[in-house]
Amino acid sequence: MLGRLNHVAIAVKDAKQAAKIYGTAFNAEISDAVPLPEHGVTTVFATLPNTKIEFIEPLGEASPIAKFLERNADGGIHHVCYEVVDIIAARDRMIAEGARVLGDGVPKIGAHGKPVLFLHPKDFSGALVEIEQA
Repeated sequence: MLGRLNHVAIAVKDAKQAAKIYGTAFNAEISDAVPLPEHGVTTVFATLPNTKIEFIEPLGEASPIAKFLERNADGGIHHVCYEVVDIIAARDRMIAEGARVLGDGVPKIGAHGKPVLFLHPKDFSGALVEIEQA
């Protein structure tokens, strides 16, 4: 059901600066910063040969990333994102298996312009999981 790993997200105070380090160290292609008000973050991607690293910084004081950074001042891995062919079918199957979807369960448009959902970390060995329609 799960497809390939789409990205690993790292919460940081300054997404552009963090991505710049990856661009220099790993010769990664760096995207423009994209604000996502519905998610409360600004994202910058570093594209590597086999996946992407998403740097997320808070967009406003109500951002869930602001709270994460209060607890983890140096930043850190926030979530992993996997691709799925059909996000509604994947959501329904995961719920049937006991996983909890965060929010209202309705997919929102993510950084790649595709529907995404987040799954509760307590159901995935402590890791916050994002699924994105491929």
